[in-house]
Order: sequence, then structure tokens, then C-alpha cells
Amino acid sequence: MAEHRKLVACEGRMPDLSSHHDPPLRPVMPRMITGRVILALVLREMSTTYGRSPGGYLWAILEPALALALMVAIFAAGFRTPPLGRDFAIFFATGYLPFAMFSATSQKVAQALNFNRQLLGFPRVTFLDALLARFLLAVLTQAMVSVAILAGIVMLFETRTILDLSVIVGGFALAAGLGLGVGVLNCLLISRHQVWHSVWSVLTRPLVLVSGVLFLHDGVPEPWRGWLEWNPLVHVTGLTRSGFYHGYDAGYADPLYVTGLALGLGTMGLLFLSRWHRDLLDR
Repeated sequence: MAEHRKLVACEGRMPDLSSHHDPPLRPVMPRMITGRVILALVLREMSTTYGRSPGGYLWAILEPALALALMVAIFAAGFRTPPLGRDFAIFFATGYLPFAMFSATSQKVAQALNFNRQLLGFPRVTFLDALLARFLLAVLTQAMVSVAILAGIVMLFETRTILDLSVIVGGFALAAGLGLGVGVLNCLLISRHQVWHSVWSVLTRPLVLVSGVLFLHDGVPEPWRGWLEWNPLVHVTGLTRSGFYHGYDAGYADPLYVTGLALGLGTMGLLFLSRWHRDLLDR
């Protein structure tokens, strides 16, 4: 009987394994998943775009640097001083680099569906992830290129510029936002009509000539000056230049106009892409 009582007491102290349950695993937050997907797409884009060519990111810096050097050589041969300041290199860089930010961003975003067509078949990857990944990589690359070129010009030449970083960053941010808006809408149009890529390329080829890269808006006579103000890139280049040249007043530059245009184009593209992106991928 004593042994029986000890056995019962021991059994009473044993844990009830049948009632024990492992704590449920914490689900991965959708935000964390989206961040990982975007990072993976960015790394894939970096390896395919810059990892396969000799020099990689070096060419991303050399290409605009050589373009600026060519502009400086041509205009320095025909003119004594640029339209603003005394150094051709910084004058063209302050116009060309924000233009390049817009151009590279819009081109990258416009090809987001075509470039990631196979990956978009996975449920974890959305068309919005593809757009954001290409946008982020384009912005980071162009920011790195712009900082490297501008720092080199300031160190090599006597630019006599006083930098206002808040205005400069604002100008480049406007260029990137405009590139995103135009790129999203073009992503829809190019995915739906492949010929639009060629049409857009032809239409925007002379854009560098009418965007304030090679001249100042103030020096253009009326009525051409008023017509040029419909071009949002004229506002971008003017605002960016005012951040380098302390005495230059770009009163015509309207950030609200550029922001509103970028938001309008981007919203329109996103609305139609959210409705038709599956149909476009099945083509």
C-alpha cells in the first residue's frame, strides 16, 4: 500500500504532456517581407546591370563625366564665360546632373514589368516591389554619381560657388519624383504598347536642349520663355542651380507645379497598373 501511495504521488507531480502545446510561431509581417523582396530585387538589378560589365559602377561615373567634359570643351572654345558664374564645368554639371537623375529614374522605372516579368509570377513579388526597387537603385546610383562629379569639380576648379544643401537636395528630389511619376505611367504604356518605347525615345531626344541644361531661363526672350516654363525640368534645373549660385534667383521655379505633375502622372499609372498588370504580364 505504501508503494502504491508513492506511485500515485509521483504521478500527481508529473506534467500533463497532453495539455502542453508549443507556442504559435509569430507570422512574418508583410512590411518585413516587402522590404526583403525590394532589397533582393535591388541586389539582382545591381548584379545584372553593373556586375557583368568591366568596370561596373565606374562606367556610371565616367559616362556623365565625359559628357560634361565634351560640353565644357565645346562651349569654352566659343565663349569666354558661361551664362552664370565663371566656370563652365560647374554650370553644366548643375544643369546636367539633375536632368540625368530624371532621365535615369524614368527609364529604369518604365522597364520594371518587362525586366522582372518572370519574378512577378511569384506571389511574394508584386509589381509595386519591382517599381520601388528600380526607383531606389536609380536614385542611389545617380546620387553617388552626382556627389562624385560635383566633388571632383569643386576640388579641381575655382568654382566660386556657395552651396545651399537644402535647395540642392530639394532640386534633385524633384527630379527623382518627376522621373518616378513619368516612369510609372510609361511602365503602363510600354507594357501595353511596345512601340511606345521607341516613340517616347524620339520625343524626348531633344529634351536636354530645352530643359535649361545649356542655358539660363532668364536669357530666353518672350514668348519662348513662357512656353519653356511648361517644361517641368526647367523648374528643376533652375532650382538646383540656385542652390549653387548664391546670387541667382530662380523665381520662376515652382516646386508645387513639378510635384503636382509627378503625383498626377504617377497616380494615374498606378491606378491602371493595379487593374491591368496581370493582363500585361500574360502578354
